[in-house]
Amino acid sequence: MIKKVFIFLIITSLYFNLIAQVPGGSINGNFQIIGQTYKDDTLINASKVPEYLRLNSYANVYYRNKNFTAGIRYEGYLNTLKGYNPKNDGFGISYYFLEYQNKKFDFTFGNFYEQFGNGLILRTYEDKNIGYDNAINGVDIKFYPVKGIYLKGIIGRERLSFSKNTYGYSHTVFKGLVRGMDIEISPNELINKNISTNWLLGFGMVSKYQPQQQEYITVNDTTLKLGLPNNVSAFSARINFGYKDVSFSTEYAYKIPDPSADNGYIYRPGHAVFSNITYARKGLGILFSTIFIDNFSFRADRNAALNDLNINYIPDITRNHTYSFAAMYPYVSQNISEAGIAIEITKKFLRHTFLGGKYGTNLSVNYSRMHDLYKIPIKADIPIGAKGTYGYFIDTRKLGALLYQDFNIQVDKKVSKHFKFIFLYQNLFFNYAVLRGKPGHQNVYANTVALDMTYKFNYKHSLRTELQTLQSKQDMGSWVMGLIEYTIAPHWFFTLSDEYNYSNPSSNEAHYYNGAFGYKFNSTRIQLGYGRQREGIICIGGVCREVPAANGFNFVISSTF
Repeated sequence: MIKKVFIFLIITSLYFNLIAQVPGGSINGNFQIIGQTYKDDTLINASKVPEYLRLNSYANVYYRNKNFTAGIRYEGYLNTLKGYNPKNDGFGISYYFLEYQNKKFDFTFGNFYEQFGNGLILRTYEDKNIGYDNAINGVDIKFYPVKGIYLKGIIGRERLSFSKNTYGYSHTVFKGLVRGMDIEISPNELINKNISTNWLLGFGMVSKYQPQQQEYITVNDTTLKLGLPNNVSAFSARINFGYKDVSFSTEYAYKIPDPSADNGYIYRPGHAVFSNITYARKGLGILFSTIFIDNFSFRADRNAALNDLNINYIPDITRNHTYSFAAMYPYVSQNISEAGIAIEITKKFLRHTFLGGKYGTNLSVNYSRMHDLYKIPIKADIPIGAKGTYGYFIDTRKLGALLYQDFNIQVDKKVSKHFKFIFLYQNLFFNYAVLRGKPGHQNVYANTVALDMTYKFNYKHSLRTELQTLQSKQDMGSWVMGLIEYTIAPHWFFTLSDEYNYSNPSSNEAHYYNGAFGYKFNSTRIQLGYGRQREGIICIGGVCREVPAANGFNFVISSTF
């Protein structure tokens, strides 16, 4: 294991030294190495691994010279940390591209990330925190014929994972064939006049090709073969409008019938609508969002599951919390059936006012509510979602089961030049059975309070304390948490924390203690820690991964250059 780590670091170092010899242009990049040891801990259901130590790592290097940019990413999973896709075990070049750009064209060959509109029909991106990477390997072309018209065209195959070939070397696996075109039109730029209203129009089309596979159903003791389409297309139209302090944006997407493992191989077309209304002026901001998703799973492989081979992205309108207990039950976007609303109001009370005080006060109020769609059978004797059928009808006058509800208030206040605090209150409903995929599990009702206080002794030394509690009678019950962090700017930080599950219904009341310290120098950060990791899920933008319980040492080394 240690030998593999050293090989990885040596190869990466040699590559950096080699590319640094290229004359002209500029070189920059970044790298990160995360390691974790695992040992048995029966109290929290954590188990050790045969390797004792596991490692996730990557390094990006970019070379730019005038109109040309070249990039490469080297990844190493030796072996993959628990909670990430174990198919990535190994190391090798996972991402590479060559880009040429001028005023009219932008050509990318190799691997690339792209998005049309809000991502309803296409969004490829990478996020190491959740182990997500659906890069496309192919060609991405952008063309700007005149100011105000922007064209995109893509074709390629989506990244799935690492795999080992017959010689034992790792290589990146790409699946499916994805093709798409998109156009954005800015009337304001076209007419080249300074007018009070701003408009943006967009239209997109994405198609995936997958050879027909065998899929069967049984009707009245007779086995019938399903006709699965080789090509599936999705279309979208969007509009953005702005006038003074108000802006409005909406996007509608339609997908032809796409029988898949996600929807139980039904032949209902897909529909998606995502809208935002914002109002912003000095000291006040209001955001109102709505979303409607009906049978809109879109993958490069119809049999894929979890986070594999998603062509599109379902925007998450719920709040992404940073405090651990407020984020304990995050919303998981539902690509088959969801409808919801969210509103967020932010208000800044000015300095030297009654509520603003000497330094001002920031207030944020957020509410989101997500429902399942209300489905009705296509016929009385055909169950909803029956394989090989149209699936169901939607009654838009009614709402399905409540999936998620989050009401929270946050206050940010600077009291003096030395002391500031953040206060958060959250009231939460979480449909555990649906959102965690565990039928029969009771719903969770929880109230969470967090108080984050920072005292700055001088320009170098500061102390931050964090107190949290989650009160619930369901799932794992109630929790309390305390954290203390001491920072010596600009280099050192030290932290201790403990999460105590003091009223677990299963009597498994455990302390999740953690300690860590780190050193920062310019853009390099090194951190070493030890402690317990709580089982759960982590979500970013509605895309999630499982986090298993663990006990052991961990370290992080990251840098940009």
